[in-house]
Parts: sequence; structure tokens; C-alpha cells
Amino acid sequence: MRFSLLPTRLDRYIFRQLFWALIAVTAGLTALIWLTQSLRFVELVVNRGLSLLVFMRLTGLLIPSFIAVILPITTYVVIQFIYQRLAGDREVTVMRAAGLSPFALARPALALALLATGVGYWLNLIVVPTTLASFREFQWEIRNKVAAFLLQEGVFTSISDKLVVYVRGRTPDGSLHGILVDDSRDPAVHATILAESGQLVEGTNGPRVLLMNGSRQEIDHQTGRLNMLTFSENELELANASGPEGERPADMSEVGINDLLHPRLALPRDVPKWIAEAHKRLAGPLASISYALVALVSVLTGAFQRHGGLIRPLLSVLAVVLLVALGLTIDGLAARDNALIPLIWVRTILPGIVCAIVLFAPLRWSRRKLAPTDPPSGTPVGAATA
Repeated sequence: MRFSLLPTRLDRYIFRQLFWALIAVTAGLTALIWLTQSLRFVELVVNRGLSLLVFMRLTGLLIPSFIAVILPITTYVVIQFIYQRLAGDREVTVMRAAGLSPFALARPALALALLATGVGYWLNLIVVPTTLASFREFQWEIRNKVAAFLLQEGVFTSISDKLVVYVRGRTPDGSLHGILVDDSRDPAVHATILAESGQLVEGTNGPRVLLMNGSRQEIDHQTGRLNMLTFSENELELANASGPEGERPADMSEVGINDLLHPRLALPRDVPKWIAEAHKRLAGPLASISYALVALVSVLTGAFQRHGGLIRPLLSVLAVVLLVALGLTIDGLAARDNALIPLIWVRTILPGIVCAIVLFAPLRWSRRKLAPTDPPSGTPVGAATA
């Protein structure tokens, strides 16, 4: 049997079906995830006056991260579905009867898995960190630079995780009435501010609120005492609400692979999480190949059944679901204990190696059995052994 790596017309026929199916399934599932995840940002448009263009720009920056996560799964789904359909239409049976080996049948799927793996590395190492950094920067700008527009009457508005503002009433000229502020930006002091009225003013770093006729209550965490201070005027900084100096802390989702492996920007308690995230990015795209081989084992092994079979496809789906669940568990454990990081690679690579052995090892053994081991008929035994 002649062996060639050059694509044949049959390879192009199957690969074309796989490729366009992967595009359609990935786009549809990405749109569904984008729709569900963007619902938490709809309030910015409906209740807080931001434009639809800002909403689309903000949520659109999340799309590459969605694709990077679902691409191995959609690769598996497409290969399982297309090959199962080819088997149901007896096309796989005809290809086998024409002398095609399991490797020849699997070549289009493996090519698609390699393509998905390359795209996955491009997304994980370059695109996703860049877009998530832009997303967090844009979200930071919305929360800080336009924080004044987020204040609504009768609503506890979370300017950030550490600053909540309540306004009983607001006039068109920007005057505020009945103001309550919960400020925990300073780790040493948790303050509650009450004011009869206030006025929005523009500061050097963004909007501020000029509070009038109020009181500031602080709890000293060291002594546990409540300190109260009354004032006639006081200013509250709305911009840069997440830190005393207005510096946005770096998040591991937006930094490059080198910064993850050498986490100089991370807090000491977050160092194990950053290192585990680096290995997760490096190992994750390889799941496309492993899942593809799981699908191929399901379709290309076993005896032919006239009316098809459900056991092998169901076992294949169950195996991938268990691998995904196992991956989530291992990722969480490795983020707490970096000694478990090798399990990330084992969970990603080992299923593919096992499936490749199951799929291609019988072909190798059959070739060995077909190799001539006895001398041709009519040759003297002594000549053969000489």
C-alpha cells in the first residue's frame, strides 16, 4: 500500500465539510455565550445612559476569550458529527472498501485539529491578553471617568467593589440630595458618609462630589472605636475608586505568558494562580487534538452496524464531558498548589496518546504481519539460511 502525506481529493472533500462546520458551530456558540454574558452590561445602556456603541465595543472585546475556551469542544463536536454522518451514509464503508486505512480516513480531522490548535495558541498567547486588557481598561474608564453619570436616584450605585453611593434625589443641574456613601478604599479605615446635599464637580482625575452639611463615621480596625466628624463641606473622589493612588491592579487574564511565568506584578498570595494560568494557556490548545482523537476512535473503530449504533457516540460524549470536568477540577487545584501543575499536561495530552494507540496501533501490527518472513517457494532451505 502506497503511503503519502499529500492531500487527496477525498481529504479535501472531508476537510471542507469539517472546516465550514467548525466555523458555523463556533460562531453560533460564541454568539450564544456573548448574548448570555452581555446581559450583565445591559444595565449600563438601559439605566445609566451609555450608548449602544459603547455597549457593543465593551462586550465585543470578550469574544476572543469565548472562542479560545470553546474551540477544542467545537472541534470535537464537528468531527464527531461529520464522521458520524459519513458513517451513517455508508461513505466510510465505501472508503474502507477502497483500501483506505484508519490513518488515511483520519487525516482531514487531524488537519482540522492541528489548525484549531494553532488558532488556540494564537488566541491564548497574543489576542486574548490584549483584548482583555483593553476590556478592563475600558471598563475602568467607564467606572471612573464617567462615574458621575452612573449615579441614579434611589439606587445603591457600586462605583467599584469598595465604593457604594446612594442618592435620594438628583436635579438636572447636577445637584444631589440625601447622599449616603460607603467607602472602604482605605484598608485601615472603613468610612460611612452622610450629607444633606452635594454638587458634581470636575476634578483633575475625573468627577468629584462636593458634599455639604454632613458627617463622616469611621471605624478604626485597630481599636474598634467609632470616630465621627461633622463637616460643612467635603469632597469625595469618584474617579480612581479602586485604589488610593488610582492605579488599576493588573489581572492575570490580561498579562502575557512571560509575566505569568515570572509574576512580578502579582500579589504574593496570587503567585501560584498566575503560574497555573500560564501552564493552562500553554496546554489548553492541545485539547483540540486529544478531543479529535476521541471522536475518531468512536467513529473509525469497531464493527460496522447496518442501522448505526449509539453506544460508542454516547461513550465518546461522556468521555469528553468527564475530561472537561476533570480539567476544571485540576485547574482549580493547581492554582492552589503548583505541585499539581503536571496534571494539567497529563489531563490534556494523555487521552490523545491513548486514543492514537487504539486507532493506529492495529494498522502497524497488521503491516508487520503482512511483511514476508519465509523464503519464497522453490528456494532451497540451505540457500535461504546461508
